Amino acid sequence: MPVAKSKQRSTLFVFLYFASSAALAVLLSASWQWLAGASARPARMRLFMHDVLTGPGATAVEVVNGTGPSLFGGDPPLRFGQVVVIDDALTDGPDPASRPVGRAQGTYVFASMHDPALLFCMNVVLTAGPYSGSTFAVVGRDNIVEPLRELSVVGGTGRFRMATGYVLWRTASWQLRKNAVLDLDVFIYVHAHAHAHAHA
Repeated sequence: MPVAKSKQRSTLFVFLYFASSAALAVLLSASWQWLAGASARPARMRLFMHDVLTGPGATAVEVVNGTGPSLFGGDPPLRFGQVVVIDDALTDGPDPASRPVGRAQGTYVFASMHDPALLFCMNVVLTAGPYSGSTFAVVGRDNIVEPLRELSVVGGTGRFRMATGYVLWRTASWQLRKNAVLDLDVFIYVHAHAHAHAHA
């Protein structure tokens, strides 16, 4: 008799174990489906970034002079390993006198030994418009001689908390070792629950 009760308990334990495991799996699956299927609020914006390397108003400062292979001509040439820190103005048009909408703050590094390709890491800090006070982070590869590049949006704060997306990146104008204007076409997606939480 005790053996029969022991078997019954073992059977009940196994049943409860598998039942609870199955329930947990269903809950986790539902949670992931909810996160993946949560409605996203798309935001699109056009920004112009003014990378100024010359004059008293320079917003891009070279902090490491690359000593690797030459990647682009000029005197001195652009070299592998060069590091630049930026606090560039963002405007709503290509002219530097256009309405300011924020700052692009971060670094870029010549990170390829064979192409003039940068590793870009920056925070976009918005100071005007419907997203004023929010930020988003951009990381990616920027080969400066290609007409169109794509970089990633990897997060943000404020209305862009938990953001994902991408930036289509073009050079509007450029003078070697001087100034550049970059045309950023930004596509950002924020989950609705993150958007609501940011305003709680």
